[in-house]
Amino acid sequence: MPVRKNRDSIVCTSAILIVIVAEILLFSASGARAGGQDSAGAKATFQTKCAMCHGPDGAGSEVGKSLNIPDLRSEAVQKLPDAELVKTVSDGKGGMPPFKGSLSEAQIHALVKYVRSLRQHKK
Repeated sequence: MPVRKNRDSIVCTSAILIVIVAEILLFSASGARAGGQDSAGAKATFQTKCAMCHGPDGAGSEVGKSLNIPDLRSEAVQKLPDAELVKTVSDGKGGMPPFKGSLSEAQIHALVKYVRSLRQHKK
């Protein structure tokens, strides 16, 4: 009987340790992802925050075109330094609202990287 209790105790302790290790690994992975946003996350942020004016592909929606926003795929936008694009997204410009209050710095940098990727999709 004491051997069975000892074995059950070892099994229970092992299960608890496995759960703790799994939680630590999951927490570490989610922390790493929160620090930097992947391209799918940046695309989703673009669709929710930017596409209303800039269009889903960066060319401009009807609303954006009526406001004379630039095509984000254009050479004029693509040649701007990252720092200037980050400042524009953060602080806003013209009719564009600032996003520094609703997006993290990592999300803003990911959006700039996403805008850079739009150049490849210009027809």
